[in-house]
Amino acid sequence: MQIAPVASTAPIPGTYWQWQGHSIYYVKAGAKQAGRPSLLLVHGFGASTDHWRKNLAELQRDFEVWAIDLLGFGRSAKPNLQYSGNLWCDQLHDFITEVIGQPAVLAGNSLGGYASLCVAAQRPASAAGIVLLNSAGPFTDTQPTQKQNLLPTLIRSILLQPWASYLLFQYVRQRSTIRKTLQKVYLDRSAVTDRLVEEIYRPSCDKGAAQVFASVFKTPEGEKVDALLKQMTCPLLTIWGEGDPWIKARERGAKFRQYYPSLTEYYLQAGHCPHDEVPEQVNALIRSWVLANSSIMK
Repeated sequence: MQIAPVASTAPIPGTYWQWQGHSIYYVKAGAKQAGRPSLLLVHGFGASTDHWRKNLAELQRDFEVWAIDLLGFGRSAKPNLQYSGNLWCDQLHDFITEVIGQPAVLAGNSLGGYASLCVAAQRPASAAGIVLLNSAGPFTDTQPTQKQNLLPTLIRSILLQPWASYLLFQYVRQRSTIRKTLQKVYLDRSAVTDRLVEEIYRPSCDKGAAQVFASVFKTPEGEKVDALLKQMTCPLLTIWGEGDPWIKARERGAKFRQYYPSLTEYYLQAGHCPHDEVPEQVNALIRSWVLANSSIMK
């Protein structure tokens, strides 16, 4: 498979869409291609459309590509709501219906992967296919013992206090903390640039950003990943950065394969965000997989 170098990553101007009274930011690149589905790129927690700039630059050569800021993130509005997979599922479904106008292949990283999976399972008419990159979300597991569950319960109870979540937010949003976190979850530290740090820092300055952060600790756990996979019928591509310190990629990948045996999977030498760390490889995998499955992506 030929891997093309990433094209210029100059920012692509975006625009806003009004959804349920809130401004939602999105970017569009490329033109609609006959017989090829559109792509919709969905970022992870704390990121935005900016995190897909290396992918937009390349994938627009072959597809109409969209990237969206989930409500509460990036340049989108940050209202004081209860954030959940269901909320973002509704947002993505409505965006595909109202703006894109045809089923799309959703490609999501981390939290964006879980939201995309919710669309594919619960709003199947909107999903022509799905690409998950180090996707988040819980599987159904045996209940942990009381001892195992004690520390997370204590931490959660503390972070439910407004003062505690606010102080934690002020710490994690510092540029130095953002850089340290990225350097832990990227295998290639040279990919952690000043520009990347700034792209994650900037939205944290917006009004309401602290409340969005706090809502993470208040949101009920969503539908389990295995239950969502059992509902899905569209083609699935999973891409895993094996160096992700937050998840055991091979172990988690095996669970996806267990519940969705027809998937296509790849493991890359990258961390939690392979689309940004090794974009040439990810772009080539997405391109070849979508083109190979275009005939069944309706």
